[in-house]
Amino acid sequence: MNVRRSAAVLAAVAVIGAAAPAAADSSPSPQPSKALPYGDSDPQYDGVWRQSLALLAQDTAGVEPPKAAVDWLVGQQCADGSFAPYRADTTKACDAKTMVDTNQTSAAVQALTALGGHDAVTDKAVAWLKSVQNEDGGWGYAKGGASDTNSTSVVIGALAAAGEKPAEVTKDGKSPYDALLKLALPCKGDGAGAFAFQPDKKGKLVANGDATAAGVLGSLGKGLVVEPAKSGTAEASCKKADTPEQAAANGAAYLTDVLAKDGHLVSALGGSEQPDHGNTADAVIALAAQGATEPAKKSLAWLEKNSADWAAQSGPAAYAQLILAAHATGADPRDFGGADLVKQLTATGPAGEAEKPKDKASDTATESDSDSDSGFGVWWYVGVCLIAGIGIGFLFSGRRKKQQP
Repeated sequence: MNVRRSAAVLAAVAVIGAAAPAAADSSPSPQPSKALPYGDSDPQYDGVWRQSLALLAQDTAGVEPPKAAVDWLVGQQCADGSFAPYRADTTKACDAKTMVDTNQTSAAVQALTALGGHDAVTDKAVAWLKSVQNEDGGWGYAKGGASDTNSTSVVIGALAAAGEKPAEVTKDGKSPYDALLKLALPCKGDGAGAFAFQPDKKGKLVANGDATAAGVLGSLGKGLVVEPAKSGTAEASCKKADTPEQAAANGAAYLTDVLAKDGHLVSALGGSEQPDHGNTADAVIALAAQGATEPAKKSLAWLEKNSADWAAQSGPAAYAQLILAAHATGADPRDFGGADLVKQLTATGPAGEAEKPKDKASDTATESDSDSDSGFGVWWYVGVCLIAGIGIGFLFSGRRKKQQP
């Protein structure tokens, strides 16, 4: 959930080394909006993910997102329905060189579905996602890439948001839940009950904190927005995961155990033991989805005390991720450790737009498609930076192939 993390890329290096990412349909698409998305950083890089999370968070907090921001997101869709992580020029339509991915596309589907009035856009995006499903039932970051927990889970969230039944979206008889069960660690050994991002080069599954958060949500059929549940605790013991629900329970128990010491996950980059705010927010949302609200609230309390500097530096996706974590636990994002996250997020949006209460009746559909060019070398560099450098969180936040305690 926050901007993107580094594991997908580390794993995607191998993926894209073997199979180039999908290129967008070269059919002409309407001219994209020139309005800038949320944040001061270049909208060429990860703009769709950043924008989608910002719009979702505002909608969840009861705020009507600026029309210019919504139009910008709609305008990034390629003619084939996909969305891209990098655009050489966000004001030009996609062409055959535009590299697209499942994560940006899924985030856009979740945001535009929540806002309403964009069925033509989301239907086309869902159709593209179905077209790039792997034979094991899962999805990789890019078309042709090996399935990973984070990508499969964020696609499940998009399918569910769009009214699909993920269990019925199959390839060669395999559903996305089949793919997730294969990425769940057994109940014995290191990382018992966790999810791996992908198998390592030797085929071994290594526990990954952020992939586990994503896997819990995906196994439960949940997306980036999780409604608050009644108070509860995660199941203490790991049991053989014969069902997605049991895999989710095992993953939540793993996260509860890992978070018990300090209340946060740590960065896996370069052996760093620094707190990872984005992945911690992902874990909060996953625990809340499982009904483990008490451990989720403990980690949310840590975020309230320690995330201000990180959010200010990271920008809109970080604010959005914290809003979604607060929402999942029933906390008030307008009083988050004394800060108003909704106001802070809104301030990063299009200039001159004030916070407005959400009015579903006023939603309007805007159907422009788009994306832009970029050479493979540039796209891959950006992809590595994206996934490796910014915090989805989660689900969808980011990706980590290294073990993350």
